[in-house]
Formats: sequence, C-alpha cells, structure tokens
Amino acid sequence: MADYSLWRQWLSCYIMTMDVSKLTKLSPIEIGYIVNPALPVIPFAMEVHRAGCAAPHAHPRGQLIFASRGVMRVICSRDIWVVPPSQAVWVPPEVEHEVYFPGDASLRNLFIDQSVSRVLPNECKVLKVSPLLRELILESVKVGDTYESDSAGYRLMMVIIDELRSMEPTDLRLPMGQDERLQRAMDFLLSNPGDKRAIDELAIIAGASSRTLARLFVRETGLTFGTWRKRLILQEAVKRLGKGHSVTSVAFDLGYGSLSAFIDMFRHALGSPPGQYVQAARQTL
Repeated sequence: MADYSLWRQWLSCYIMTMDVSKLTKLSPIEIGYIVNPALPVIPFAMEVHRAGCAAPHAHPRGQLIFASRGVMRVICSRDIWVVPPSQAVWVPPEVEHEVYFPGDASLRNLFIDQSVSRVLPNECKVLKVSPLLRELILESVKVGDTYESDSAGYRLMMVIIDELRSMEPTDLRLPMGQDERLQRAMDFLLSNPGDKRAIDELAIIAGASSRTLARLFVRETGLTFGTWRKRLILQEAVKRLGKGHSVTSVAFDLGYGSLSAFIDMFRHALGSPPGQYVQAARQTL
C-alpha cells in the first residue's frame, strides 16, 4: 500500500506538468457501465478541448479510445502512453485509467462488453489503427446502439472485434517504476526529455550507483535505460508534433544530432516518418 501511495503522489506531480488545473474535467462516460451482451460494441463520439478525467476510474466494459484528431495521454496501471491519431489505446474491463487531451481532439470510443472482450488483450495496449479499422469505427458511430442481434449492425460490430484481435501493438508504452531512486531519475528525465547526460550522471541525481540504476530500470520496467529514454523521447516528439512544432525543431530540441536519425527512429517506432504523421494528425473521421 505504501508503494502505491508513493506512486500516486509521484504521478500527481507528473500530471501537474500538463497544467491539468486548466483542463475541463470529464466525468466517466456512462455507456461504459452498461452490461448487455446483446450490444457487444457501443460506439460513442465526442469532441473535446483541453480536457481530462476528473479522477481515475474503471468500468465493466472494455474501451477502445481513438482520437481521430489530436493527441491524448493515457495513464493505465503504472504506465503512461502518448497516443497519436494513427493509433488507439485499448483498456480492458475493470482496469483503472485516466485520459488527458492537452488540445483539441475528436474522439471515437468503442465500449466493448465483457462477453466478447475476453478475446482481446487483458492489459492496456496501444494499437495501430489500420485504414480498415478507421472505416469500421466511422460506420459503427452511424449505427450507434440501435442494432439488434443478427442484424447488419450487429455483424459490423463483430467484424470490429475480429479486426481488433489482429491489431499490431506499438512501442509508445512508457512503464514507470516504484523504487524512489528510479523515480527520481525518471522525474528528471520527464521534466528534461532532451537531456543527453549518461546514466553515470543521472545516477548522481537518483542517489544510486550507475550499476544499481541500470538494474532498477530493467527490473521495474522491463526496459534498459537506453530503451526507456528512447520511448520517452518518442512520446515527447508525438506531443510536440501534435502541437504544431516543426520536425526539425523537435529533432534537435530532443537531443538528436541529425534530422535523418530522428526520422529513422520515428519511422521505425510508428511505421511512418514524422512529416506523414503530421498530415494524418490533421485529418478527421
């Protein structure tokens, strides 16, 4: 319990860096609490501007959160995700989560009944949204929750479930740690994502030896220090590009010595170069 309290205290400080006090507070969407196997998928569309969850919450239905326009930040379990428009985050049933939208966002949520969600991942994941899934989501919003069993609308929802089962996860997950020394190092990097200091220098801030800090990263996140920092940089790049920053300024501000190296990193992680990502981010469903 003490570890969890420390985590919540640290996470609260991190959320404040998003200037959360100025965000519109959103209550949990009531659709997420409907238990009805006859409606395997309930779509829900909404427009938001600088908004975020009023409090962590969970609901019986699983939720696919897709911002067709804008960037969202999702906190799920002990992980942080920054999700661009080409991707969606899957939150399983009864998993506590928070969602924040630092700018304008067009949301297309799919609330999925437990009767069918068991075939989907049992942990939070960010999934690449294929062109087919985008069209299916668009059509599902038109259908809404008025369909009946064995109708065309019902069959459409089941196709969505099949498509979700084959979606490819991405590397946008940024796992957090519980050890106070590790949290001090992470807190510094979250506040200074472009900082290039080596783990030996970071260890001084953490109050641990470099060997101990390296071991803590692997033990508590499953990632090496270098991989964890690359994911942080990727998240920060997605956030800044979503705000309209140029690819060149983002690359150099985040410590890359060449634009080509940054583009290669971005393409490898998200499947497209940053310029193409920016174009997709401006599209809406």
